[in-house]
Amino acid sequence: MSAVEALPLVTQKQAISIETIGMTKIFGSFAALEDVSMKVEAGTFHALLGENGAGKSTLVKCIMGYYQATRGSVMLDGHEVDIRNPRDARARGVGMVYQHFTLVPSLTGAENLVISRADAPAVINWKKEIPALNAFLDRMPFRVPLDVPVSSLAAGEKQKLEILKLLYLDQRLMILDEPTSVLTPGEADEMLGLLRGMTQRKEITVIMISHKFREVTTFCDSVTVLRRGRMVGGGKVSDLTTTDMAKMMIGDTVIRERAGRKPMPPGDTVLELAALVAEDDEGLPALDKLTLKVNAGEIVGIAGVSGNGQSELVEVLSGQRPLTDGRIIVKKQPFEPDRDTYHRMKIFGLPEEPLKNATVPKMTVAENMAFRTFDKPPTAKFGWWLSPGPMRVKARELIERYRVKTQSPESAIADLSGGNVQRAVLARELSSDVDVLIVANPCFGLDFASVAEIRGQIMEQRNRGAAVLLVSEDLDEILELADRVAVMSGGTINYVAPIGETDRTTIGQHMAGH
Repeated sequence: MSAVEALPLVTQKQAISIETIGMTKIFGSFAALEDVSMKVEAGTFHALLGENGAGKSTLVKCIMGYYQATRGSVMLDGHEVDIRNPRDARARGVGMVYQHFTLVPSLTGAENLVISRADAPAVINWKKEIPALNAFLDRMPFRVPLDVPVSSLAAGEKQKLEILKLLYLDQRLMILDEPTSVLTPGEADEMLGLLRGMTQRKEITVIMISHKFREVTTFCDSVTVLRRGRMVGGGKVSDLTTTDMAKMMIGDTVIRERAGRKPMPPGDTVLELAALVAEDDEGLPALDKLTLKVNAGEIVGIAGVSGNGQSELVEVLSGQRPLTDGRIIVKKQPFEPDRDTYHRMKIFGLPEEPLKNATVPKMTVAENMAFRTFDKPPTAKFGWWLSPGPMRVKARELIERYRVKTQSPESAIADLSGGNVQRAVLARELSSDVDVLIVANPCFGLDFASVAEIRGQIMEQRNRGAAVLLVSEDLDEILELADRVAVMSGGTINYVAPIGETDRTTIGQHMAGH
């Protein structure tokens, strides 16, 4: 079927059905996708599930024309089509919203919409375009301001504008890649609810890549599950439980039983953040008199939409960013973030993106695991003479105990998968007595089995009496692990409550700054 013949699918403004038949993509000797056949009916909301590396991104990139499939075909409304690039996909009414915004921050919403058109004029006639844009918005289920720079919009408004851009371009099949990762719970539910309404009216078809089972069970009609590049199951969401979907995702993978939450008596304050003030990289306020206490034997989860100072807080606590004002107090003593103080006060941590922020990628697994102890016996003699033998022995012990999958302790840590880098860093950080544990987005981008293991390790430290500060953009993770939640907005803490005395809606309202 030619591109010209496919265009009426777009102009009729009806939802599009899609089917992939035997979709296969091979890179060298590696089959990233193998014989995947998926069918999504027109006017339905479909979830695409799978662990990290399962082939989800490869599949949608083949559909969008970023990759050319090694074998297989794509059917739109029952007709085979040849999608050679994203422009072909757009011409057939297929569009994608990515995890990260693709808008131009310095331009207004109106400018972003108009320049996205294939026929965008070199000189824009705004007297003509503004009425047309207003007429377009009148037909849409939601609106965003089009006359202000995108940089001034809230994250929820930016994500809505990304959706509006696809509708403006007449994209009637939408692929959404983790579309709620930058939204508050309220914004996420609102946006997905609006899209759900459009699918029910048969205006669009949606395929959503997600790792949030709550969103899948609430908004989706059907699901396809990939594992190791193959389709391993699926069906109607109403016929499946989250346990069914999880089992399809992990297969025969053995997941260590998570440590249960043990009742803990009220503990003393171990970590106190007193009116912290810090600036971001551009000299603008990042932390604004942030105050919080974390007690022994509890996990305090910091929730918030990305960009509200969470990264700067973790950098302050790890000594990577200076304080302008305020004090950090550990066990009633002033804390200065240097190596000796970390060791003496038993403070350990897992920063965001540990391969980038907590390792030397080209050094071996054993060397990275020794960062905390390389200058102490038995690895070091006389405070300076390093002995590789004890270093390797300790590394082998930690690799076995924390189930780090690596060919050898001498392998470069950069050769490990994301989940195994996390395990290796946690093995290093948790191999001694821990009084304070600071972790930031510990499970971002990891597979189901790695998430279970790492969350279990964090809970074990809490049960042993450590004070745990968990900074996470995944509210489900905080609701699962934390004893108390603290919401961060605009560089400060604006809400603190025990998990049992709050709910998702209340937390979401404070995340939005209300």
